[in-house]
Amino acid sequence: MQLNDKKVIVTGGPTREWIDPVRYISNASSGKMGIAIADAAYKQCKELVFIHGPIDGSLISGKPYRCKGVESTVDMLEAIKQELSPNLVLIMAAAPADYKPVTKSPTKIKKTNENLIIELQRNPDILKTIASIKKQHQEFNNIVLIGFAAETTDVIAYGKTKLVEKELAMICINDVSRSDTGFGSDFNEVTVMLANGKIINLHRMTKKEVAEGIINIIINEL
Repeated sequence: MQLNDKKVIVTGGPTREWIDPVRYISNASSGKMGIAIADAAYKQCKELVFIHGPIDGSLISGKPYRCKGVESTVDMLEAIKQELSPNLVLIMAAAPADYKPVTKSPTKIKKTNENLIIELQRNPDILKTIASIKKQHQEFNNIVLIGFAAETTDVIAYGKTKLVEKELAMICINDVSRSDTGFGSDFNEVTVMLANGKIINLHRMTKKEVAEGIINIIINEL
């Protein structure tokens, strides 16, 4: 699949779900993998949009493509929906929060001697939502969905499940429990699984090199 006639959306970084004005639920994603993929895709595609959660602004300063910052998982979903178009590739490298508080306290929650119980509700699954939109709107049925699975146990099994459940063309699976390739590292190691069952291993290398490998797989295998 050539990308020179396609728009590519890449997502990266975490999202934040606020508990009160000073506390939130998030994760340790730095956005570096998403940025590396955006850099690699930009060289090949017609148009590139990088949609990111809260990350270090210096990482995207001066980038030649459009960057759109968002806060929450719902914000990221809405930003992606606004950018949908025919002949699109969505590479979902972000790590959006799966849950959010049912209610956000308008004021800082004060510490007491009692345990604090916070009820959480599921956030929408971004890739599943876009897959549903593909089915409902004929003009979007050629959108290609590519996911990431950041796991700590049974990484291949969980990755395969996500590939099928989210109706993806391809998924990139990585073990974020490793200190040498996990969140914030400049290195990564990824197992790429295609919808046809083919598996390609990108062994430990810089995230720039991994990103270039992923883009090459998209071009040569999809």
